[in-house]
Amino acid sequence: MRALRTVGAALTLCAAAWLTAAVPAAADGTDSAADKKGGAPTEAGTNFRTATEIKPGQRATAAASTGDYLYWVFPAAAGQIPKVEAELKLPDAASRHGSATWQLDVYDGLRRHQPCASGTPAHRAAQQDGSVTVSCTLRQVRSWSERWANDPLQGAYYVRLTVVDLPAEDLGLPIDAEVEASVPEAGGAHADGGDVTPLNPVLRSGTAPGTDSESSGDASSDSADSADDKDGGIPHAVAEPEDDWGSGWWSDRWVWTVIGAALAALAGVGGYTLTRGPRFPGRPPNDA
Repeated sequence: MRALRTVGAALTLCAAAWLTAAVPAAADGTDSAADKKGGAPTEAGTNFRTATEIKPGQRATAAASTGDYLYWVFPAAAGQIPKVEAELKLPDAASRHGSATWQLDVYDGLRRHQPCASGTPAHRAAQQDGSVTVSCTLRQVRSWSERWANDPLQGAYYVRLTVVDLPAEDLGLPIDAEVEASVPEAGGAHADGGDVTPLNPVLRSGTAPGTDSESSGDASSDSADSADDKDGGIPHAVAEPEDDWGSGWWSDRWVWTVIGAALAALAGVGGYTLTRGPRFPGRPPNDA
């Protein structure tokens, strides 16, 4: 009976530890989902520096003209798999003069083009089509990489949407674009070690690069920029995620850790029960 009570107590402690770890993670997910519903952007940038920031899960919209380059930017932390989907509502078929190919490109914070692991980044829309959808799923974002590699690293990711092939007469026709980025977790089984500075470009305003006025002020502003960067005063391409760039402390490894602890407790109690030997109540027998 004592062994059974010990096993029950061990299982109760393990269950309490697992619930303590899981409940805050679920609450964080609910709060973040509620925050993503409102305040979605209704415009897009025209280059990397003016890219419109969107939060994962938001569905951004923009009204533009055929031939424009549309840019958005969103954050992705280590252990996440960025997915981007865009839908374009095309002009009436009567006003178009042929088919057109629409393309979705994703770049990291160093403006390196990232290949799509899956999805349809380019799609050719026929003249009678009223809409077209393009999508791109990147590889898992890593927390470190070799210098020569083109692995996706934590930081900002730029989305560019444009048309690459169409009749010249169709340039300038109005379109409506909708873009949504998501960053699901890859899971603890795919976690990798290491830590690098997030690729989150700094947005600096002032004189154009290469001018004398900029070079003369660099020496005096370096120390101020460093202090502002630590305090969050310097604007970056994207805001730092709430769970930092490590994609949060919660991982499914916690579940396996709790299960392993419970099995270890059961094994310990069972081993003790089998090896403790017989027990005699009161005084031992005379022939012992």
